[in-house]
Amino acid sequence: MKNIKLLLLLAVVSLTTVSCSTKKENSKEGETSKPKMLVLYYSQLGNTKSVAEEIANRLSADMEEIVMVNPYDTAFQATIDRCKQEREQGIIPDIQPVRADLAQYDIIFLGYPVWFGTYAPPVAQFLNSADLSGKKIVPFCTFGSGGLESSVKDLVAAEPDAEILPGYGVRAARLEAMPKEIDNFLKANGFLDGEYTKLEEFSEQHEVSESETAIFDAAVEGYPMIHAKAKSVAVRTIPEGTEYLFTAVALPREDKPDMPPAGEIQVYVTVADGSAPVFTKVIR
Repeated sequence: MKNIKLLLLLAVVSLTTVSCSTKKENSKEGETSKPKMLVLYYSQLGNTKSVAEEIANRLSADMEEIVMVNPYDTAFQATIDRCKQEREQGIIPDIQPVRADLAQYDIIFLGYPVWFGTYAPPVAQFLNSADLSGKKIVPFCTFGSGGLESSVKDLVAAEPDAEILPGYGVRAARLEAMPKEIDNFLKANGFLDGEYTKLEEFSEQHEVSESETAIFDAAVEGYPMIHAKAKSVAVRTIPEGTEYLFTAVALPREDKPDMPPAGEIQVYVTVADGSAPVFTKVIR
């Protein structure tokens, strides 16, 4: 009888040991399966840096800045002039080596300002020198009027062996809205747990009314890069108010009469409750 009790006791101890061992192994597997993330960005004036810091802080991710060997001038026009000259000459400025071991990361959040409709040249140089095959890349950018969509197309072409995930873009003039938008973006795309706002679909496009034309004109007034007339619009309700998706026809610019109009453009405009209309991005 004593022998039977002893055998039963040994069996229980053995099962307990196996159970604990399994839990430890499962725990290690869970830790291993969690993707490692890097927020890598180039920022000239600090706008893209602000977005990078917001993402890195929320995800507790590693972060590194892409640094030029010969930095651009901080003055806007001087930067534009140099960048334009480099583009005409086929020059891509050198950057300092990235310190992070990219092979150790599963997901790379890649940030940049949009210049001439695409990512800034230092990011182009990084893409030329880095092997991102098999990586998941999440683009994020800041811009004057738009450029997320066009820069993502260039990113897809530059990195055919990487998986380009949905990206985030914000006008530099709207950085105060960025933290809330980033929170929603990260949750909507599964990088953070928590509730998020899922926007409804836009209505069908319809011819603009006088009041809708007034909303469009007020949103783009004073912005020199948008000289257009609203033609049609789609509408949807958002938590803060109403969002409009205008299709507009670009008009000749009085300051540059030799420049041909850009054709049709799409302009997103938000009218928050009790606030003036503001455009959030342009797709050309």
